[in-house]
Amino acid sequence: MSGAQPEKSRGCEGKAVCALLLATSMFALLRPTALHAQETELRGEVSESAILSDQQRKARQLALAARGRVPTNAAQDNALARTYLPASAGAVPDDTDTGDATATGSVFDPPGATDDTSADTAAPPKPRRRSSTAGQNAADQARDKAADKSKKKKSTAAATDITASTTASTTDASDSAGTDEETANRRALTIDSADKQKLDPGAERTNAIEGQKKKPEDDPFAATGVKWGSFVIRPTIEQGLTATSNGDSSNAGKSALLSETALRFSAASDWRENSATIDGYGLFRETVSGYPVHNEQGRIEGQLNVDLDNELRAIAKLGYEAVPESASSPDAIAGVSKQPLRQTVDGSLAVEKHVGKMQYTLTGALSHDFYGDARLSNGTSLSQKDQDSTLYTATLRTGYEISPALTPFTEIEVGRRAYDQRIDNEGFERSSTRLGARAGLALDMGEKLSGEFSAGWLREAIDDKDLDAISGATINADLKWSPERGTTIGLTGRTTVEPTTTANESGDILYSGRLTAERRIRANLTGNAALGLDWRDYVGIDGHDRILSAEAGMTLWLNRYAGLTTRVRTEKLTSNLPGRDYTANSIFLGVKVQR
Repeated sequence: MSGAQPEKSRGCEGKAVCALLLATSMFALLRPTALHAQETELRGEVSESAILSDQQRKARQLALAARGRVPTNAAQDNALARTYLPASAGAVPDDTDTGDATATGSVFDPPGATDDTSADTAAPPKPRRRSSTAGQNAADQARDKAADKSKKKKSTAAATDITASTTASTTDASDSAGTDEETANRRALTIDSADKQKLDPGAERTNAIEGQKKKPEDDPFAATGVKWGSFVIRPTIEQGLTATSNGDSSNAGKSALLSETALRFSAASDWRENSATIDGYGLFRETVSGYPVHNEQGRIEGQLNVDLDNELRAIAKLGYEAVPESASSPDAIAGVSKQPLRQTVDGSLAVEKHVGKMQYTLTGALSHDFYGDARLSNGTSLSQKDQDSTLYTATLRTGYEISPALTPFTEIEVGRRAYDQRIDNEGFERSSTRLGARAGLALDMGEKLSGEFSAGWLREAIDDKDLDAISGATINADLKWSPERGTTIGLTGRTTVEPTTTANESGDILYSGRLTAERRIRANLTGNAALGLDWRDYVGIDGHDRILSAEAGMTLWLNRYAGLTTRVRTEKLTSNLPGRDYTANSIFLGVKVQR
């Protein structure tokens, strides 16, 4: 009995071992993927983003290595990478090289060791059935050999960790030194670095005036002017020679070569609100050879515009003129060596008021003429004091603005001409009363067309009953038309009452018309032309004068300040009165200087 019991217990142990082996085999068959993944070093699928990130990281590391710099974090990653050590012996091939312990950080590198307890652990080796004592001894020897290899691997991993730590420390020191060197050698900021910063659009610096594209000047050869106080003065001087067929434009005039000097200037204020202008000229003619001529004349006038209140404006004018009596004038004295000098002082004050589309203007004016003595051929002088007179006028103008370009108007004028000598040398009372009315149209179309024209009737009744009143139609115009840029055509017309002190004569009415054209041929070349027609109608006698004139000129500017100028002129007077006809032709050549 006692001998049979051990055999039965060994049979039971054999059955238990077989059952355990069978269960282990079934468990191994149910999980073959994990063991295969352990051999092929694959843990699952890898996304494309991970592959791309890995490639970019490797490219950066290669670029830094080419420049002799290795990032610190890369060294640390290499230092922390450990060789994967399975928990049981025999899970990896025996010929694993320790040099692969250092990982490159790629997702394709062999998996490294980790201390994470949650990581998958290699499955234990498949148990083998020990059929004999020799097989058991062989298994024990295999386990001892695997243990020795594991100890060697652990020693190699520890040495690798020490080497990696040393390398990381060296890399950190190198990077720190490189960083310090880079900081020490950093380029200093430039002085204008703050100006190059992007500013707020509202605070950007504007460009310099010199750097901007300049707008081309309308007239590059126009006078620039001279600043004097609050005025800009533009002076001009013209000097040249005139060859004429009639020195003094008279019936007895002869040819002569004259030296002619003309001085002109204009001044305009640059005030903010009101404005003022001053214009003047002086003309001097002297004989160089031929018929004797000594002529000096000039005029200066100023205008002041003041805005008094809303839609209320005041305009003041003042002028002075000195002109010798013309040899072709009806009051010219025959047989004198020098005609008397006529001086005129005139002034006016006007007030303009706009009420809606209605425009009202009230103007008061005076003009005083006083004459010098005439110098006779025998050296004596003849007084002309009986011609001194003063004209006072008051004019009321009413206009209605149909549009900004068209304003029809009417004017009523009353006045009085008073002679300083109530009874002249011939015994006549020359003072008179003046009355006139006009209607016209004012145009304002900008540079294209501007000005005004009017027509009416004017009458001056002389106090002396033996003298007829001077009366007649009046025509006045002042228009400027620009058909194209650089071309200006002007039309002026004026009606003037000319009193006289000739015995038994009242005077005459002079109608003057002038058509002018100016063309800028080139920027430095200007041409001009003019046609004139004057008609003088005598009162009290059957007499009239007709004066035709034509003129053409050209100015070539050498620069903004100097140029050459020339003009040709012809004038012819035809009269039904004896001793008044004449013809005068002339040509002028000179230089013109302006500032």
